[in-house]
This record gives sequence, C-alpha cells and structure tokens, in this order.
Amino acid sequence: MQTIRKAFTMKLHEGQAEEYERRHAALWPEMKEMIRNYGGRNYSIFLDPRTNVLFGYIELEDENLWTTSADTAICRKWWDYMADIMDVNPDNSPVTFGLQPVFHLD
Repeated sequence: MQTIRKAFTMKLHEGQAEEYERRHAALWPEMKEMIRNYGGRNYSIFLDPRTNVLFGYIELEDENLWTTSADTAICRKWWDYMADIMDVNPDNSPVTFGLQPVFHLD
C-alpha cells in the first residue's frame, strides 16, 4: 500500500501559541488512538510565529478512511476544545487549506 502524504495550514489566534502547544503536549489518549485507528501516522504540526500559521503534515493509509474520522465523537470533542484558540468553521472544525505537493525526495 502506498503512503498518502497530506499537508495543510491552519491559523492560530494571536497569543495562543503556548496554549496550543500545551494542549497538544497533553493530547488525549483517545485522540491518539483515533488518529492511528483511522490510518494516520507520522503526524507533525509546526508553527510560523511571525504569522501564527500552523503547518500540518500527516501520512495516511487511506484518504477515504481518514475523512470519516471527522465524524467520530472524539474528533468533534477535540474540535470543540480547540475552537477558542484558532480559526474554525461553524461546526468547530479547524479552517484548513490543503497544500499541493510540488517536490518529494525519499
């Protein structure tokens, strides 16, 4: 099976970098389990402190399976928990912008 690499950006509210990092350092075990159960691996998030833009990278086994993770109760609970410190949609999902791959070297 070929690994699917996904990259995206999100936007953090001004002054929330430490809180964002604190919450992720204590990521709930149920959230970690959900990410793995829905085929997510090698997940990283980086912050550009000049712009408060977050850059996310994740490797997936199956993009369709990953998409269904948004319907899990734990994912919705995490979105609600994070909604006060970042740009979100009306359902509290993070506003994300997918990035187009232009180069990769193994």
